[in-house]
Amino acid sequence: MSRTRSPRHASLVSLLVLASTTLSAAEFGPELTPMGAERAGNAAGTIPAWDGGLTRAPSGYVEGDHYPDPYPDDEPLFVIDAGNADQYAEHLSPGQRALLERYPSWKMRVFPSRRSASFPQGHYDETAANLGVARLREDGNGITGTRGGIPFPKPENGLEAIWNHLTRYRGESYAMNWSQAAVTREGSYTPVRFEYEYEFHYGSLDKAPEEREPNKLFNFLQTVTAPARLAGQILLVHEYLDSRQAWTYNPGQRRVRLAPNVAYDNPGTAADGLRTNDDFVMFNGATDRYNWELVGKRELYVPYNSYRLLGNDISMDQVLQAGHINPDYARYELHRVWVVEARLKEGTSHIYHRRTFYIDEDSWMIVLVDKYDARGELWRVAEQHNINFYNIPMHYSALDVHYDLQSGRYLVMGLRNDEPRVYEPIERRAAHFTPAGLRSLGTR
Repeated sequence: MSRTRSPRHASLVSLLVLASTTLSAAEFGPELTPMGAERAGNAAGTIPAWDGGLTRAPSGYVEGDHYPDPYPDDEPLFVIDAGNADQYAEHLSPGQRALLERYPSWKMRVFPSRRSASFPQGHYDETAANLGVARLREDGNGITGTRGGIPFPKPENGLEAIWNHLTRYRGESYAMNWSQAAVTREGSYTPVRFEYEYEFHYGSLDKAPEEREPNKLFNFLQTVTAPARLAGQILLVHEYLDSRQAWTYNPGQRRVRLAPNVAYDNPGTAADGLRTNDDFVMFNGATDRYNWELVGKRELYVPYNSYRLLGNDISMDQVLQAGHINPDYARYELHRVWVVEARLKEGTSHIYHRRTFYIDEDSWMIVLVDKYDARGELWRVAEQHNINFYNIPMHYSALDVHYDLQSGRYLVMGLRNDEPRVYEPIERRAAHFTPAGLRSLGTR
């Protein structure tokens, strides 16, 4: 799969980064950021005011390479462990409390809060234009009135907040490689390596609104390259605002097949049953099996600015250990998050009967999820460790970690420590993201 850099993208990025702290519409008022977050810090002074986020790369950064930590001199303010968790209970989720109780070796190193989330000016402009215009579809499984931006920067219900997560800005057309690991109770694992390609339509700033395919979020290609027993499997997804089309290529059969099971609670690719399809990036896909309640906001210690976890100065082996990832490389900060409760609708099915989502107010990224089984017991806890891609700019995942409290196992997605490059803009013809294109890729 050859990759070429997009000059148009590079020049556009440089212009957008310079303008990214300007708000072109006045509807938000001075108290809110361009994403609808509270601009001011908190009363205690432990959360700072948003000042535009991080839009400049530190010295020495080479585009496409690993992202240097822009806060290398920050030291932990304190460390939370099982022994002192009660002292910090106000700012911990039930899932975090459960992890601290389950694993005596788990701890949370809490650093000064850095509101680094930033996005291109075009994304801010489209978000402002959505006020009073974007609408939920009558069935809730889709939105109308917009082709870009956060549709509901002032959400009135849980479904609107989740749609903000689903439509948040995640770049243009790009490739990235990473590995996932399903770690046993003893700490062993076999990495599964993926090559990914994305082409975004909704919210694309490389495409004028009229050039974006109506109702489409993105095209997505996932190719397994290791281990050998799985290599060559390819998944193609066309993600729409109200539906999904998916196809798989099986190298043993050399055939392309429709894949309607790539949805809901069907098992994720090569994940040993530790995540569902709609666990990918904390939540994706159809919203129609749950009732969604917007509970409000909380101040929580959440994964944030996790540059060390993504760095190439440590190895995958240093990140992964028995029970949980190595806490010495994780970073937590106090941030305001929206809390959304999802409860399974009567007459539908899903292995998670209830999920609590914690959504970062500055980026609309889900950063924590508590997942409950049919008995109402906390079953799994997910964390999205994130960084700001300051060259784009956008707030993006560094690692997704899915803990299974009952089995003592966990799954990590997004391991890039051993990859030579992290993010690479690409150009692709439309035919590339089609079943015929998938067949061509699979038979090379």
